[in-house]
Amino acid sequence: MPVTVGGMSHTRGVTIQVLDREMYAEAEAARLLQVAQGTLHYWLEGGIRRGKRYLPIVRPEPTGSKIVTWGEFVEAGLLRQYRRIHNVPMLELRVVIERLRKDFDVPYPLAHARPFVGPGRRLLLEAQEASSLPGEYWLVAIADGQPTLTPPSETFFERVDWVDDMAGAWRPAPDPKSPVRMRPDERFGLPAVGGVKTEIIWEHVEADESFEDVAEELALTVDEVRWALAYETSLRAREAS
Repeated sequence: MPVTVGGMSHTRGVTIQVLDREMYAEAEAARLLQVAQGTLHYWLEGGIRRGKRYLPIVRPEPTGSKIVTWGEFVEAGLLRQYRRIHNVPMLELRVVIERLRKDFDVPYPLAHARPFVGPGRRLLLEAQEASSLPGEYWLVAIADGQPTLTPPSETFFERVDWVDDMAGAWRPAPDPKSPVRMRPDERFGLPAVGGVKTEIIWEHVEADESFEDVAEELALTVDEVRWALAYETSLRAREAS
């Protein structure tokens, strides 16, 4: 539960202010999300398409900043999830996000667990209906009379480690068993395993060190080394393609 210290709301482990923490340059955030930088920039700042100006999706309004906060990064992770599956109509989705900002009184509603659990699903369902978001793109749908996460939003929800209802970490690897995590308070938010950046682990293995030697040197398990290498290999393969 939140507590108040010196007029500032805190939670155990994660504070609301963490979501506002500036974490990544836009290009680096796009790389880590594995989306084109132009796409991420459009989500953050909006832009002109076919002669018409569109407002941002993640930010309430354009800021001109090319620095991405932790909350913005997590919300972009959801957009990335939907973009991989189908071309979501972003105009309607923006209306959903804007309504959730007001309903939950938070700047990053999709970086909070509340729209995805319990009574919050009802509010999300109402926001979808009010925005005229087509049913095939819904984040929550009715199943057996109850609001239920759709597969894309469930996958996103499971990629986040929720701490006191807020995004405390994000799993960049698609495999749910992967221990690779990105945390705003660890290694500058870069992918890491056991407190060690995956990039460092990859460099050790590329230097022809055995998995066992790398694990011993970095105080990791061999499995953690393998997971880190799998993640870095996949990331670099996408960048090369």
